[in-house]
Amino acid sequence: MMKKIIVAQGQIALTEKNGNFQHLLLAGEHRINDWFNKLTVSLFTLNHEPIDAKLADHLRQYHPDWVEAHCIDINLSDNEIAFLYLHNNLTEILAPATRRLYWKIAETLRVDIQQTGDIAIPQTLVNRLNSKKWIKGRDISLVVQVPAWHVGVLKVDGEVKTLLQPGNYGYWCIEHQPQVDVIDTRLLAIEVSGQEILTKDKVTLRINLSANWRYRDILLAFSKLSQPVDYLYRELQFALREIIGTRSLDELLENKQLIDELMLEQITQCVAEFGLDVDSIGVKDIILPGDMRTILSQVVEAEKVAQANVIRRREETAATRSLLNTAKVMENNPIALRLKELETLESIAHRIDQISVYGGLDQVLNGLVKIKE
Repeated sequence: MMKKIIVAQGQIALTEKNGNFQHLLLAGEHRINDWFNKLTVSLFTLNHEPIDAKLADHLRQYHPDWVEAHCIDINLSDNEIAFLYLHNNLTEILAPATRRLYWKIAETLRVDIQQTGDIAIPQTLVNRLNSKKWIKGRDISLVVQVPAWHVGVLKVDGEVKTLLQPGNYGYWCIEHQPQVDVIDTRLLAIEVSGQEILTKDKVTLRINLSANWRYRDILLAFSKLSQPVDYLYRELQFALREIIGTRSLDELLENKQLIDELMLEQITQCVAEFGLDVDSIGVKDIILPGDMRTILSQVVEAEKVAQANVIRRREETAATRSLLNTAKVMENNPIALRLKELETLESIAHRIDQISVYGGLDQVLNGLVKIKE
């Protein structure tokens, strides 16, 4: 009995009888003997998707001629990677030890296999990976961009290798673990905030500190320190606690620049051997506890009141001395006395509306002066 099988365009068929594949049929009309009607047909759509792994292993083992003629077989070793191209566009990167089987569809699917010896990715592929974020399998690569005014510190398996200048770089994450730390080479700022420290006289201060710093030797810094910024932050904390804890509150308040100068001197010496430079350090805030602020306010108020009293007494003494000198001059000089009287009369006249004079001008000077306000 003949069985008619029609395979549409874009499909491929496998006939099966008693659990064994019998025929591979391409698109078209086929007639196959099937006397006991035990022949089954499985249709597969040609859509660039991998063949099921179980079916792929069966075809490799029992029908290698079909695989060679109608499939693309990918069987990577531990030191190989593959690039899968669809219509000459890179769509996926296959990791080592990957096994896949695809149906051939004209010349639309292509595979390039390469050795994994060099950790660095070629620049052309780096640019492609950087521009096409959707490429599958790009997680087995490390692609990094080093911007202007920065450098990259390349570490392989935790060991510092070299400095990377601004640009795009790529590395395979297969046999090794690459890592790139992007470092800003410009002047940087670090803040140490909310540090509560006891002074020598047991007063709690809260201090906020700011420091400006830069890398002097980046390779030296990262070869000796895993996290240079964290190291600098801790050293600033330690130095601040040492300087505050060995001085009294009065010393610190009398000379606020003392903390900056002492810290800059101490930190500069401490971090120099690790390739770091500290340009400046400044205390932004010294915050006292509430009760201490009240006490200091009272002390300052009392000091200002005392200063005001001293100034007032000094001025009163000077004024009294001046009056005494004036009285001595007028005592022995009638003309000076008369001039003082006229000066007093002039100052009074500026503050009244009307003056009535009786007896002429001589009466104004020697007699009764009646003032109506």
